[in-house]
Amino acid sequence: MLEGIDDVEWAVLEHAYGAADDVPALLRAAGSTNARDREEAVDELSTSLCHQGSVYSATAPAMQFVALLALDGPGDRLPLLWLLHGAADGAGPERQQARRAVATALPALLGLAADADAGVRRAMVWIVAACEEASLPLLPLLRARLEKEEDGEVRADLVTALGLLDVAPDISRARNQRLLSAPEPAVRRAAATDLLRTASLPLPLTLVESALDAREAAPGDGDTFHPWPASHVPLRQRLMDDPEAALRAVERGLPMALELTETWRDRERDVLPWLAAAATNSEDLCQVARAGAAMPGGEAAPWLDSHLRSDAPEIRVAATLAAVRLRVPGALGLVVRLMDELPEAAASLQLTPLGAPGTVVTAAVEVFGAAAGPVARRVAARPRAEWLDALLPFPGLAADCVDDLVRLLPASAGVLAVLGPAAGREVSQALRARARAGDLSAALALVRVDGDAEPAVRVVHLMPDVVARRAAAVRVAGEIGPSARALLPLLEEQLGAPARERRAGAAAAIWRVTGRTHDTAPVIADGLSRRGGLHEPDLGALRALTTMRLLPSAARPTVEHIVSSPRRVVRALLCDGTPHPDLVARELARELLAVTG
Repeated sequence: MLEGIDDVEWAVLEHAYGAADDVPALLRAAGSTNARDREEAVDELSTSLCHQGSVYSATAPAMQFVALLALDGPGDRLPLLWLLHGAADGAGPERQQARRAVATALPALLGLAADADAGVRRAMVWIVAACEEASLPLLPLLRARLEKEEDGEVRADLVTALGLLDVAPDISRARNQRLLSAPEPAVRRAAATDLLRTASLPLPLTLVESALDAREAAPGDGDTFHPWPASHVPLRQRLMDDPEAALRAVERGLPMALELTETWRDRERDVLPWLAAAATNSEDLCQVARAGAAMPGGEAAPWLDSHLRSDAPEIRVAATLAAVRLRVPGALGLVVRLMDELPEAAASLQLTPLGAPGTVVTAAVEVFGAAAGPVARRVAARPRAEWLDALLPFPGLAADCVDDLVRLLPASAGVLAVLGPAAGREVSQALRARARAGDLSAALALVRVDGDAEPAVRVVHLMPDVVARRAAAVRVAGEIGPSARALLPLLEEQLGAPARERRAGAAAAIWRVTGRTHDTAPVIADGLSRRGGLHEPDLGALRALTTMRLLPSAARPTVEHIVSSPRRVVRALLCDGTPHPDLVARELARELLAVTG
């Protein structure tokens, strides 16, 4: 059965773990009559020849023997067919050779399309589809098999495969239209999915409803299991291409509310009821808070009441944060009560992996401004490091608790800085002492308090780590401007850094120090002009250009796109209850266009 296996120069070929000289032994073991030996060998062949979707130089030569084992071997037929599918659908420089090898072996396997095992029949359909154009001669076989097949899941897979391979789109559409009334829900779902894949946007609502009806009748694994080539578009993914279709799917029970608002702008009001209904933990409530940050707010939210009364501190804190972002009437009172009743939780709980403790208190001041005086007064009465940013807009309250703020250094450096010269000699001395100890935040605050920039520059120069020193130079120059002229050499050398965020940050800092725009504005705008999708670090470039009141022409189309795109432009890695970075980007881009004409 494995005749010719030793004619292949396996030692010069490779798989995922190196030289492929072990493949002949594994193939022979895969043909063993010992079930355990066979299973272990097939498993090792799969992980080495098709490792995590990648194929290698040894993959293609092995496929003729894998096909023989699948056809006439003593067992493990289904895993061997999965291995053939993995090779045909693999990625990497050797993918074409692997696919051709599977396509060459395929004719001998066609009898398995009528195997008694429905799993085998399904696997055969996947292999045929994965071979794509090489499988076009098999279209008559697939059409005939569809007429004979009795298993609903196999029929559904045949519908999908035919939709992907059929070279006569009119025939394919007509077949799928007929199958929308098939007795098997899985078949109806496959037919509707393929019709949606090729439909023009916006998607026909009747077809969307047909697909959702079929999915409701047969949820299956169609949204998560993808044995198909890249030309296939899963139902959820296609529905997300049309916000109205996606919203209808959410209304019909698909858990797509978060995905919808992460993909499309200005959909927060639409999805809020579904986000709220699904909220069971602090991270879910942080998603509600993020949605609320994009809405006018001011309405009652009775659905939050049970969360606000929760015995779990993290749920209560997250629910209060959601009330703040939604500007629920009485939200400030909820924050004050939380600070009184659960001060430790309100200060120290980290609601999400990337979230900052104390967010609920600082968010109250961010959202309500001067009206958040009661919250700021509670902070001044019992200062905690996590809450201090709430005092930034209230210098009078900060002045009333200077002794506590000095005790809370370095966390309080930013608040002490807003006091300026009025902070007094004692504060200046405390900041200077910490600056001498290498505390950069204290050194920067000292510039605001008594105008002395030399300690901040010295702290940067004394940093032993070069990466930290460069980052600190950008921070200091960005904050104190011309007083950081001594740091220019550190900044200038970063204009040639490989990372564009570093280049842009250095250029913005140089502009703050020197006022130069001819060689800084283009560097800052470079990333914007070359990218369609942005990350949160790109917001710094938008802020810098807005401050400079300059927009190089190469970046203008991107900035206009940020303003006008109906889709999200900036991606968010995780939600921490703060406004979506895409919302921030759009506001910055609008301001930049306004100041540059």
